[in-house]
Amino acid sequence: MRTIDVYCGNCHAGQLIEWALGDYEFCYDVDYLDNAAMPAISVTLPKRSEPFRSHLIFPFFVNLLPEGANRKALCQIKHVDEKDFFGMLQMICGMDCIGNVTLKGSIQ
Repeated sequence: MRTIDVYCGNCHAGQLIEWALGDYEFCYDVDYLDNAAMPAISVTLPKRSEPFRSHLIFPFFVNLLPEGANRKALCQIKHVDEKDFFGMLQMICGMDCIGNVTLKGSIQ
């Protein structure tokens, strides 16, 4: 199991979990859900108490990844397989992302 904490601004919005290859979950933090002032992190991931489950990494998170030469260079430097999307998301934890969502965690 691998996990990444997801933040919207400075608020902990939830957690992205890879239970196993092909088994992914995103769940909102209870306090974040209860705060009506905080928006959903994505239109495709509206605020709800039930976890989102998928056999693929959610496209919203994949779209946070660098592309092209930047992706290739970062993967080489960090020794992450370019086919390991969850590993790449862990790789960019703490880096600037487009928009108000940031990821926190580390490669284990």
